[in-house]
Amino acid sequence: MSDRSAHTIAPADFIAGLAKGLAVLESFDTERQRLNATMAAERAGITRAAARRHLLTLTHLGYLETDGSHYWLAPKVLRLSGAYLASARLPRIVQPILHRLAAQTGLSYSCVVREGSEVVIVARSAVHEKGERLMAHGLHLGTRLPAHATSTGRVLLASLSPAELDQWFATYDLPKLTAHTLTEPDAIKAVLNEVRRLDYCMALEEHELAIQAVAVPLRDMQGRTVAALNVVTSAKRMSPQVMQQEILPLLQEGARTLRPLV
Repeated sequence: MSDRSAHTIAPADFIAGLAKGLAVLESFDTERQRLNATMAAERAGITRAAARRHLLTLTHLGYLETDGSHYWLAPKVLRLSGAYLASARLPRIVQPILHRLAAQTGLSYSCVVREGSEVVIVARSAVHEKGERLMAHGLHLGTRLPAHATSTGRVLLASLSPAELDQWFATYDLPKLTAHTLTEPDAIKAVLNEVRRLDYCMALEEHELAIQAVAVPLRDMQGRTVAALNVVTSAKRMSPQVMQQEILPLLQEGARTLRPLV
């Protein structure tokens, strides 16, 4: 959940080549599925010559595929995420609760952690909502969403200290995704104060129109917020009032059940 800047390392221990290679690998996403050397260099913040060498190396190792001009992710990259899901403790602990909630309500639930300006889904129990389109790109394990415009992101941001929060706002951009998205730091801070008071967050159409979500913090026995649990559905399927009255208590109970285990 911490930002990279929170982890200090001695200069002699830092492997710049590895960092650049990973930056190139992270340059691929849903918006840029195929990159050439120039595009990868711009996204990774390195020279074109360095980007080209890293692209060629990653292709040689099987993590990328290419047509000679552009590059794209190969199935081998799933080894990295697969290893995390197989070995990480948090997804294994929360999965049964997410399954139970999904079976009980017919809705889709996620466990999310923060990584920089985004939140990442690390566990999920999804159901098919008949006749409804849920999110433009769908939600799945590994999906990254903007922290400032999502219920889970705000729950996780609300757990930061004032100094950490100021540093976060100074570091990341806050894109306006819909007409309802808050992008002014002061306005978001006011919402985060309310999230702390209520101990949950409801986000209405700020990440995508017609989509709403409610999230609660998942804390350990020391009171530290380690993740957020949420449910996402369409405005047509359920009103915010019903989500608050009927679904939120189930989500809160799930978080209380998990607290001794995380």
